[in-house]
Amino acid sequence: MALTETAIRALKPKAKAYKVADEKGLYLLVTPSGGRLWRMKFRNGAGVEKKLALGSYPELKLRDARDARDTARGSLAKGIDPADQKRRDKIAAKISALNTFSAVAKAYIEKNRRDGLAAATVRKREWFLSLLQKKLGNRPIVEIEPVEVLEAVRPYEASKNDEKAHRTLQFAGQVFRFAVANQLAKVDPTRDLRGALASRKPKHFAAILDSRRVGELLRAIDGYEGYPTTKYALLFSPLVFVRPGELRHAEWREIDLDEAVWRIPPAKMKTRLEHAVPLSRQAIAVLKEAKAFTGGGKYVFPSIRTPKSPMSENTVNAALRRLGYSGDEMTAHGFRAMASTLLNESGKWSPDAIERALAHKDKDAVRAAYHRGAHWAERVEMAQWWADYLDQLKGTSRN
Repeated sequence: MALTETAIRALKPKAKAYKVADEKGLYLLVTPSGGRLWRMKFRNGAGVEKKLALGSYPELKLRDARDARDTARGSLAKGIDPADQKRRDKIAAKISALNTFSAVAKAYIEKNRRDGLAAATVRKREWFLSLLQKKLGNRPIVEIEPVEVLEAVRPYEASKNDEKAHRTLQFAGQVFRFAVANQLAKVDPTRDLRGALASRKPKHFAAILDSRRVGELLRAIDGYEGYPTTKYALLFSPLVFVRPGELRHAEWREIDLDEAVWRIPPAKMKTRLEHAVPLSRQAIAVLKEAKAFTGGGKYVFPSIRTPKSPMSENTVNAALRRLGYSGDEMTAHGFRAMASTLLNESGKWSPDAIERALAHKDKDAVRAAYHRGAHWAERVEMAQWWADYLDQLKGTSRN
């Protein structure tokens, strides 16, 4: 006889567990403690009798238990063992709970580290993860919808920081594609977000490109009265025009004053290739002055707070502000644009030599391998000419 809600509520516990049948294999197991558990008895495709736990009463009402039974019977009709399916779903749910966006992103970043990505790039990706942590970090990666990703990056777009929004979204896509490749997710939800963010024209790094104003800037740097390490960084920056992060992380062990060369290891380079920087007499003079001040430590330009850390990424920009140059006039990165513009305008040097000096990556691997060595002599000559030219613009000499 089929069960009713009234009959179920009237059931009392006994010294031993007992079953009360409903129909089509569904029954209620009443435990000595008073629990009422829905179970379904069935035979799988091999004729083996099995049981399927459906839930407990009253959380699962009679009608819901019958619906669950019918769903299981429907699976059986398709040749699917509902008990095995439930076990697989449980395992999948457990794996999903462990594979949060944060966990997968950390695994992806660790792979980046093993692959030899530049340390600066790895740190930047860790920063992107921190930006996404609050909205997506604890979400199972398989459950994240496109709208959730969009909501996570929209605040940066709203504050008109378009590059931050786009690059954070790009990082999220990299994590999702890593998950898909490792069968941790089925799709990359960011693929449906192309064109969703504003694409305002990016603002380029401010730089002084007029030779007369370059001379004024160099004279201002000569007169800088702040912390000595900061002044050495200011003096060195226009001479070598490397990326600000490469300059901040310069180590004494990378510099050979006798050979007049600074070899930046691949891990510190955006291109992930070693970059050799020829040092002019003026650059060596700055380094010798700096060595008397910081030579006992690891970094050429250490932090003011501790010599165990490199100079802050804001130090050179803050010094330029102190000299009276706003962020719209000159930045630490601007020394690269300054050198690129004036070296090209001089007409004395091949574009390839200038590009190699700037450590721009050549997309043609064969061509890149050739050009890494082919222009060294020209670059050495160009480095000294450039330093002499800066002295000429400044109206002084550091020879």
